[in-house]
Amino acid sequence: MNFKDINKLNTAFQKELVNSLETLKQGGTLLYPTDTVWGIGCDATNFDAINKIYELKRRSESKSMICLVSDFKMLNQYVEDVPEVAYDILKYAVKPTTIIYDRPIRVAENLVAADDTLAIRVVREGFAHQLIKKLRKPLVSTSANISGESTPKSFKEINEEILKGVDYVVNLPNVKSGTKPSAIIKLSNDGKVQVIRK
Repeated sequence: MNFKDINKLNTAFQKELVNSLETLKQGGTLLYPTDTVWGIGCDATNFDAINKIYELKRRSESKSMICLVSDFKMLNQYVEDVPEVAYDILKYAVKPTTIIYDRPIRVAENLVAADDTLAIRVVREGFAHQLIKKLRKPLVSTSANISGESTPKSFKEINEEILKGVDYVVNLPNVKSGTKPSAIIKLSNDGKVQVIRK
């Protein structure tokens, strides 16, 4: 890739960040590339925006969604007590890893599971990381499919209903997202560690 192409890519990237930020601040929903697969997202503190995602995916509210944060500092702002072992797991994880924490705080209540837990992933790079940093709030992330259908592995596989149902589609179809969802680990404050998805 030559210098001109890199510049073009950077300009497109910045433009999409601005448009996405605008959408999120107005309570809208996004289709965007995460550090794993393409995801549907919104501001994790916005109750109505989260409801829109449940409706679009035809997903039961009892099946809670994942939340993305940009760093450990943000993680600490949205979980009452982050167990020490979480830092070790995340430090040595070789793939994107989502951890389910007890007692989340400051997020919309319809994002919190019935057992008062929330799945959160620290995103360290890429579009989602930059967007969260600019929003200064966590982002909801759920796979870009109708509930029960398989997770699309690339932008091309995303259902038309999802493309039309979100308020904004990030126009970076060639940005390399992963093709697999993250690992999921459940941590309890009593020190129990349970692997939900490898």
